[in-house]
Amino acid sequence: MEMPPGPMPDKSMNMMMQMSFYWGKDATILFYGWPGNKLGMYVLALFFVFLLAFAIEVLSILPDVKPTSTKPMLGALTQTIIYTIRMGFGYLVMLSVMSFNLGIFIAALAGHFVGFFLVKSRALAVPKPTETTSRTAVIPKV
Repeated sequence: MEMPPGPMPDKSMNMMMQMSFYWGKDATILFYGWPGNKLGMYVLALFFVFLLAFAIEVLSILPDVKPTSTKPMLGALTQTIIYTIRMGFGYLVMLSVMSFNLGIFIAALAGHFVGFFLVKSRALAVPKPTETTSRTAVIPKV
């Protein structure tokens, strides 16, 4: 059988990508050779993915800030920048999880969990005006 034209595969480029979840500190996350095979660097990678996922949840509430009426373009630009940063972080978390390392997957889930919990608990703690607090009862004097 004849080989197709094009570059021949090099035996030194024998890189196999993991295609199922696995445990272990030997992983390649985002960049070739990172975090390496040292436990400290792996823990740093877990913390980095956790922070990225946490930041996504925190940044998800910032676009709700209303632009000022005096400078609507500045408000729109601010919201666009925050959205772009959040999407960039989202893609980095997605690429990290695609390493199929179970520790990285759990760190990403934990970051989203903690971030969502803190953001939503703060939002629920703010009292919302109700009908009874917005109206004042007028009691006629006798």
